Amino acid sequence: MDFSLNEDQRAFQDMAGAFAREEMEPHARHWDETSTFPVETLRKAAALGFGGIYVREDVGGSALTRTDAAIIFEELSKGCTSTAAYISIHNMAAWMIDTYGSDEIRQAYLPDLCSMQRFASYCLTEPGSGSDAASLRTTAREDGDHYLVNGSKAFISGGGVSDVYVTMVRTGVEGPKGISCLVIEKDTPGLSFGAQEVKLGWKSQPTAQVNFENCRVAKTNRIGAEGDGFKIAMAGLDGGRLNIGACSLGAAQTCLERSIAYMKDRKQFGKALAEFQALQFRLADMATELEAARLLLHKAAGLVDAKAPDATKTAAMAKRLATDTGFNVVNEALQLHGGYGYLRDYPIERYLRDVRVHQILEGTNEIMRLIIARQLLSE
Repeated sequence: MDFSLNEDQRAFQDMAGAFAREEMEPHARHWDETSTFPVETLRKAAALGFGGIYVREDVGGSALTRTDAAIIFEELSKGCTSTAAYISIHNMAAWMIDTYGSDEIRQAYLPDLCSMQRFASYCLTEPGSGSDAASLRTTAREDGDHYLVNGSKAFISGGGVSDVYVTMVRTGVEGPKGISCLVIEKDTPGLSFGAQEVKLGWKSQPTAQVNFENCRVAKTNRIGAEGDGFKIAMAGLDGGRLNIGACSLGAAQTCLERSIAYMKDRKQFGKALAEFQALQFRLADMATELEAARLLLHKAAGLVDAKAPDATKTAAMAKRLATDTGFNVVNEALQLHGGYGYLRDYPIERYLRDVRVHQILEGTNEIMRLIIARQLLSE
């Protein structure tokens, strides 16, 4: 059992950290305040291999592990949590195409996705089915060698901007066994988008409803067999949950580091805040809880890579702990900054707004508890 990073992982960490400091952090406030989707910055990230982190190399991917990805996303999130989270979603969609798509589909889509010349979205949630994803109503009816897709998807990151939508549709019976997965292109007739959502955080990535009205999609754009869609969607989420957890840890780690610097500089009652034992203890707890969450996340990443029987349960544990801990640590950092933490002059409030949604998406943390409990009770 080795908890240290290997030489390659330290190199990935350094590269992602430098990119976050130089290419993301200086612009993050502007992206947030203007709701800018930073296309060119994303493509610079892709040039470093971050557009297809665990996609195979023959189509331009980096073929790295889930642990490698967790290390990368933690670093990227320190620069701009919202943008790092979009890169995570793009990677999840690309991985699903790479893992379950035909070679024809892989060659058609993945080179441009890995370079981020084209962007991808993951479409599962609907206006009427969030946590109960298996009840989705978007249908795909056979029409010769095509499907006619009808329905809507809600809260789609990249909605209206992404070029490729990896979409779960109902091709058969009610429940999870009737769901299939289609790759749908932005310019497909019958595909349209709702207005951009106005959000608390995650403002550097667009979010919109995706609508299908007799949207004609070739059967060759299905990934996996008919009825495999829910299984594919859940497999994608195992990795997505790890990445979102890592994004929470990165935001929290940089807020902890900023709090330490602030407390050394800020004086009250004639001495630096860092000299007050009560505040020292709060820092100690923040650092300890972050380290514990990081260790569980890295363990879960190894199990997902190994396709271990308890991978889904452990990924759910890691996502729940990392996103709850991440938010709590950022919130504590804001408290330690006092009134300044509430001002936009300091970035803490932006990190707080960005990490809050991590407790909701990729499966709410209540659903994570349900996944964990079900597996525990079935053993």
